[in-house]
Amino acid sequence: MSTIQWRPEINAMTTPQSYWIRFVPREVLGTADMAARMAKALPNYSEEEFRAFIDLHNQLIRDTLINGGQVTEENAFTYALSFTGKLNSPDDPLPPLNECLHVRVHASQPLTETVRQAAQTERLPEEKKLPLISTAQDTVFELKDVLNPQGLLQLAGADMAFDRSKADEGCVIEGTKSGRAVQTRFGKVEASEIIVMPDVPGQAHPWNNEYRISVSTRYSERGTLRTGIYSRMLRSPLTLTKMGHPNPPEVGILSGKEESANVSVTGGSVAADETLRIQAVFDPRQDALLLSLLDMKEEGRTGAAVAVTANGALTVQGFSGSAVSSLNIRVNSYAALKAMCRNDYGGRVVDVLKVVVA
Repeated sequence: MSTIQWRPEINAMTTPQSYWIRFVPREVLGTADMAARMAKALPNYSEEEFRAFIDLHNQLIRDTLINGGQVTEENAFTYALSFTGKLNSPDDPLPPLNECLHVRVHASQPLTETVRQAAQTERLPEEKKLPLISTAQDTVFELKDVLNPQGLLQLAGADMAFDRSKADEGCVIEGTKSGRAVQTRFGKVEASEIIVMPDVPGQAHPWNNEYRISVSTRYSERGTLRTGIYSRMLRSPLTLTKMGHPNPPEVGILSGKEESANVSVTGGSVAADETLRIQAVFDPRQDALLLSLLDMKEEGRTGAAVAVTANGALTVQGFSGSAVSSLNIRVNSYAALKAMCRNDYGGRVVDVLKVVVA
């Protein structure tokens, strides 16, 4: 019997450093592979017949689910449906099914226990050494994951040192939509720390303010070039101008590489220039996004959160002592913002906003 292979993998999201226990599959079987193995075990049937059986099995499960049923295979798997979402009243219609209806597959307890009791594991060595960027912080705002063109970006990690004289070694900032810039201005390049005055490339649209940063190096003169990519995305500040005017220009915020902004700021009540932040947090209990304004300190002052569950206009209130009493917001694509927040940012996405009255 073969072993179940696993390897430790650095989890760059934790401080102090910890490791994932990463399962490494020995093989991945498709329908044809399963049919071939079944035919080998029961030679009275051909591979083609077993493939037809598998296809029919899957079709019957699919049809049962479509017709509102559930399939429970004894000592194997249960196939069922579930809903996510919130209704404000019992008479509300369901949200679109592509947002709220899900197919769930659960292993039975006997199957799980059988695998656990029979399994033997094998530890694999860590993957080859790569530059590890564990944190990225702007030194002016003192905020993580902010890419400030007027600041310095401090990278902390391990094995990041590179030879500046080598054309293919170095640090690169790349937009998720477009734009790429090889960095040339450094205050420090060491294995555990890099300080760079960032050259931020432009992207296709003003709201495309999302970036990746990577470091490439060799660990010997003739070694293989190795590249480490920061696991989180950096976001550059956005500027709101003419906020003292009746009709200021709209500014897209809280977006990624989209062709149109997920959210737009359309106006607000502003007494003086101020730099602050706006965040969107996914709340699974309400199945909603909570939008609020924050000051420039982590765990600092915050305005009241506004729950968002659909496209539309809303007002986000400022926090105590802020020159920004409120901002008028329009959510253009709630589904895209929710997906970005959950899938790309771990449930919380934050933009720095430079609010200018004139």
